[in-house]
Amino acid sequence: MDDRALKALTGMFPADRLLTGRAERLCYAYDATQLMALPDAVAFPLEAEEVARLMRWANTHRVPVVPRGAGTGFVGGSVPVAGGVVLSFERMNRIIEIDTDNLVAIVEPGVVTADLHRAVEALGLFYPPDPSSSASCTVGGNAACAATGPRSVKYGGTKDYVLAVDAVLPTGELVRSGSRAVKRVVGYDMARLLVGTEGTLGIITRLTLRLIPRPEAVRTLLASFPTVTGAARAVARTIARGLVPRACEFMDHRSLELVRRHGQVAVAPDARALLILEADGDARAAAEAAKAMEALCREEGAIDVRQAATAEETRQVWAARKALSQAMYEVAPTKINEDVVVPRSRLPELVERVDALAGEFDLPIICFGHAGEGNLHVNIMADQADRPAMVRARQAVVKLFETVVALEGSVSGEHGIGGMKAPYLAIEAGAAGLAAMGRVKAAFDPNGVLNPGKILVL
Repeated sequence: MDDRALKALTGMFPADRLLTGRAERLCYAYDATQLMALPDAVAFPLEAEEVARLMRWANTHRVPVVPRGAGTGFVGGSVPVAGGVVLSFERMNRIIEIDTDNLVAIVEPGVVTADLHRAVEALGLFYPPDPSSSASCTVGGNAACAATGPRSVKYGGTKDYVLAVDAVLPTGELVRSGSRAVKRVVGYDMARLLVGTEGTLGIITRLTLRLIPRPEAVRTLLASFPTVTGAARAVARTIARGLVPRACEFMDHRSLELVRRHGQVAVAPDARALLILEADGDARAAAEAAKAMEALCREEGAIDVRQAATAEETRQVWAARKALSQAMYEVAPTKINEDVVVPRSRLPELVERVDALAGEFDLPIICFGHAGEGNLHVNIMADQADRPAMVRARQAVVKLFETVVALEGSVSGEHGIGGMKAPYLAIEAGAAGLAAMGRVKAAFDPNGVLNPGKILVL
C-alpha cells in the first residue's frame, strides 16, 4: 500500500478502529491453518456504509480487502495473501432483532454463533447450524463458507436459514437480496449466490435468518462398532427407516485412541468405529426414535450402545467430539485438514482408502465427521519442519481428492476452498467450470480487489 492510499485510509477510520502497527497486524495474519500473511492494515467497520466507502477506496487505489469473521476457518479464506486491508467484523456484532411472530432473527455478521443460539433458545426457538467452532466462529463467517455442523443431517446448513442479506459488492455498491418472507422469486437470488462464496463476490453486512421452534427433548446415544462397515450400515438403515437423526457423527479408530487417552468418554476397548446419534422432538417421539436407533445399531453388530442419562453426560460426549481437532496435535505438530464428502453408502470404502493412503505415504491420518451426510474430516498429520513428510502429505491430498471424485463425492463439504484448496479445484470442477467461475468473479470484481487468491487462482 503506497503512502497516498494509506493517508486516504487513515482519514476513513478513527485511530481506535484502524490498526497499522506490525504487532497488531500480526494478530490478523492467520486463521486456523498454519498459513500466515501480514496485512498492511486492519479496519473495524461499524456500519455498511463504512464497508462501501472502503471498497470504493480499494478500487481507486487497487488495494486488496479481505473480510474476516473470527479467523476459525481451515482453508486460509481470511488470510491476506496479497497484503492489503483485513476488514474485521468483530465490532459489527449486534443481534438486531428476534421476531418471534415470523420466526426470524436479524443479525450483524460479527455475532458469535453460540451467542445467537443462546439468545433464540431463551425464547423457545432454535437456530440449527452448529459448526464445531460455534463458541468462537461468527454468523457472517458461517454464511461466507456455507458452514454446517452435526445437526445439518436433519436440519440443513447455514444456506438453508438465510432469508436475506445486505451486502456490499466489490465495487462499493450496497445491495439487499431477500426479505423476511419465507417465499420469494424475484430475479437472480443474490443472497443464495453470496452464501458460500467466501467473501470473493461481496461482503455480507447484515443477515436475516430463519428460525424454527426448539425441539422439546433430545436423546443422545453412543454406539461402538468393531468395524466401520457396521457403523455405516447402521447409519444407512436408520435414515432409510425415516429415523433422520438430529446428529449422526462418526469417529475412526485413531480418533478413538485420542478419546480414550483423554478419558472424557468411556469407549469399548475393541471398538474400531463410534457413532454419536441424537434424536429429538417431543419427549415421546425422541425416546421412541432413540430406542429404534439403538436396535438398528445392535442389529448391525454394535459392541456397546449407551444413552446419555443426564445433561452433563451429553455435554461430555460433545466435548469429546469437539476436542478432537485440537487433540490431534499430540500426534504431530502440523495438520492438513480436509473435509471431503461421498454418498453415505460409500463411506466405508472411503475410510478403507484413507487407511491405504496412510500406509502408502507413511503418515498418520485421523478421520471423523458427519456420517449421516457422508462428510468426513480427513486429517493428515505431519511435521512442517520435515520437508519430505510435507511433500508426501501434499501428494496424499491430491490422491484423496481424486479418490473422492471417483466415488462421486466432493472435495469440500463445509470448510470451503479458500487458498488451501484452490490449486485442486479443477479436480472436481474441471477447466470449463473454472473458466465460468472466473467470468462470474470478473463481472463482480473487475479490479480483483476483494479477497484475491481465494477459490480461484487467477
